[in-house]
Amino acid sequence: MSETLKPDAQLEEQNIAKTPEQADNAATTEFSNEQPAPETVEEIPAVQDEESDNVGARPASRQEIIERLKAIAESDDVLSCKAETESLKVQFYRMRTAEIEAAHKAFVEQGGEEALFIPQEDELDAPFKEVMNVIKAKRNAWIAAQEEEMKKNLALKEELLKKLQSLVEKAEQGTPDVSEFKALQAQWKEIKSVPQEHVTTLWKQYQLLVEQFYDVLKINHEFREYDFKKNLEIKTRICEAAEALESEEDVISAFRQLQQLHNEYRETGPVAPELREELWTRFKAASTIINRRHQEHFETKKEQEMENLAKKSAICEQIEAIDYSTLTTYQAWNAATEMILDLQAQWKGIGFAPQKMNMKIFERFRAACDEFFKQKSEFYKETKSTLASNLERKKALCEQAEQLKESEDWKDTAEKLTRLQKEWKEIGPVPHKHSEALWKRFVTACDAFFERRNAATSSQRAEEQENLRQKREVIEALKAIDTTLPADEQTKLISELTAKWNSIGFVPFREKDKIYKEYKQILNALYEKLHITANERKLANFRSNVGKGSSSLQREREHLIRQYEALKSEIATYENNIGFLSVSNKKGASLVDVMRQKVEKLKQDAQVILQKIHIIEDEIEKEKEGK
Repeated sequence: MSETLKPDAQLEEQNIAKTPEQADNAATTEFSNEQPAPETVEEIPAVQDEESDNVGARPASRQEIIERLKAIAESDDVLSCKAETESLKVQFYRMRTAEIEAAHKAFVEQGGEEALFIPQEDELDAPFKEVMNVIKAKRNAWIAAQEEEMKKNLALKEELLKKLQSLVEKAEQGTPDVSEFKALQAQWKEIKSVPQEHVTTLWKQYQLLVEQFYDVLKINHEFREYDFKKNLEIKTRICEAAEALESEEDVISAFRQLQQLHNEYRETGPVAPELREELWTRFKAASTIINRRHQEHFETKKEQEMENLAKKSAICEQIEAIDYSTLTTYQAWNAATEMILDLQAQWKGIGFAPQKMNMKIFERFRAACDEFFKQKSEFYKETKSTLASNLERKKALCEQAEQLKESEDWKDTAEKLTRLQKEWKEIGPVPHKHSEALWKRFVTACDAFFERRNAATSSQRAEEQENLRQKREVIEALKAIDTTLPADEQTKLISELTAKWNSIGFVPFREKDKIYKEYKQILNALYEKLHITANERKLANFRSNVGKGSSSLQREREHLIRQYEALKSEIATYENNIGFLSVSNKKGASLVDVMRQKVEKLKQDAQVILQKIHIIEDEIEKEKEGK
């Protein structure tokens, strides 16, 4: 339940009695009768970003959130779980937003038009709202019950006041009934909260009657001294407890404990007159410290919220200031989109703004983002005809390249293909779903011609024949390895021969596949006998061929890091797509299995690249030590 912030002056007026005598016997704080205001279950926008103050384990899925909310709804006290409930509500809508963004990204990556994306209907929305409404109903029922109970307590206390008045009148007539007076005091203490507007009036009437009774009560001095002593012990303990709250780290908890101490102080009878002012001053001083800490806590929170509002306003201004007339290319729109995504990430990292402004600033932010993506969608629609024209032009280039690939007029055809390649670069982009296939078609035709031309060129045949001879020698040397030697010696020989193979240049084009196949067969057979895995082979081959020189090693390391990051991104994409596939039928289950196998293969490849990076870093360190 949220706390109401009050100025020090008001706290002094409400919580501190006017005189030591009143402080000794009367209430000093009316906090115990504060009741929570009725709560309402409100919708949170689909892109809500703030974190709540929830404690405990964070659910892994929206279904788990619903199950936890059901458990809260079935509990006896939903009010104590309010903070957790609000946090779960924020998490639920945030996860839904993440699902939509991931589905949108997957839709675009699979070739879908961004403007045509429509999120799937949320099947969990109805059960979520249903359980939230149950919690709301329970809260409201609890509040109504509390209000009804306070009305009954008011009637009971008013009845007790009438009985006390009667006892005072009897005492004034010389017939005091101490036992009945004590019984009425006990009943008064047992009755808890009453409506806030009646607290002070009731208590003043009660204290006035108690003081009148003590003033006219004709009992012996020992009884009064004993009563003063017991009350002094209780109030001293209360003062010590209040002073100890100064070291309590949780300001809200300390404030609530202070309320309870004020209630106990109020219910305790008077002490000796000479000690009343001293005792009350001590308790008042401890209370003032806790009240001030409580007020400072909310002032600090308010300052932080104002800072958050300023940061969010700056983000809104930055998006609203975009000049769409300057975004005339795909590159410009992509750069602007990256900026928007970065600003959205910054927004999510900023906490709440003040409650009155929180929804307004979010609506402003969402409107600015919506306008950006609307403008982007319109740009893509306008350029759709251009993309279609570019597609036809590139198809024509592919046809020309395919007609030339069988030509044996090496020089003239090479010049023509070079001109076609230059023209290809000058043509703008084509629809994304055709881009890769069209490029492969064009490159395949060009490569086919140049490979034929290279194979027909005899200037390099002598060198290629010599390379072929050397590679055959390597194969024979691999075959001749004594398999009875220790495994580490065999591995060393294999590594040396592998390095030699890799150092040999090109062989004749027609022979390259055959000689390489023979080489891999004998190499794989040796590795299998030595029980060396495919990944270990890759690493051994890499280690034997790793470049020398700091600049070369650094370039190779940066290249591998880019490969590693690309694999991580691809793995994340596959894992995200798996979450959208249905396994309720055989076809869906089969596709999920294939994608999971692909993810596992990518993870193995990523691990091999990571180990290659470690190998290069070790080589760099060795070079540094050598220098």
